[in-house]
Amino acid sequence: MGQMSYLRMRTEKEASDLVSSDLKDLTTAARNLANHSIKLAGSGFVTTFLEWLACFAAIYLLVLDRTNWKTNILTSLLIPYIYLTLPSLLFNFFSGEVGKWIAFVAVVLRLFFPRHFPDWLEMPASLILLLVVAPSFLSSTIRNSIVGVLICLAIACYLLQEHIRAAGGFRNAFTRAHGVSNTIGIILLFVFPVWAVIVDLL
Repeated sequence: MGQMSYLRMRTEKEASDLVSSDLKDLTTAARNLANHSIKLAGSGFVTTFLEWLACFAAIYLLVLDRTNWKTNILTSLLIPYIYLTLPSLLFNFFSGEVGKWIAFVAVVLRLFFPRHFPDWLEMPASLILLLVVAPSFLSSTIRNSIVGVLICLAIACYLLQEHIRAAGGFRNAFTRAHGVSNTIGIILLFVFPVWAVIVDLL
């Protein structure tokens, strides 16, 4: 009788240990599944969408700078930002033969017909030249790495603090006529690099 009770207690303990071990394994598996799902989403549609959004936000700010955003902010930093966030589809298109022809025409116009070369074309021409002549190391390594993401984050931080300073404070940046659109555009620059950092840390 005592031996049967001892065996029953031992069996119940082993069963309890097995259940707790299985629950621990299930918890670990669920955590891994969640992490892998986030990474999969980050490396797929969400990252691609945010990359397009950040790139077009930078282009939007560049257009504003050429039209009504007349400040001392170093908006030429938007060129490397666009270079680093330009989606692969557009990057491959403009860094190929099409980009070479555009760069060639821009250089010829700038050299031989400087009066016919408008000021607003300076930045786009610089971007095309950068796409065409940048070493493959930059396009294949830095563009697709955490280094490129951190550079984008640093550019966004710099532009935001310079814009707030030029607007005369945080409140003015959100209330002045042109301040709101500029501030929203700069905030959108943060979306892709912050997401990419989170995905990389996970």
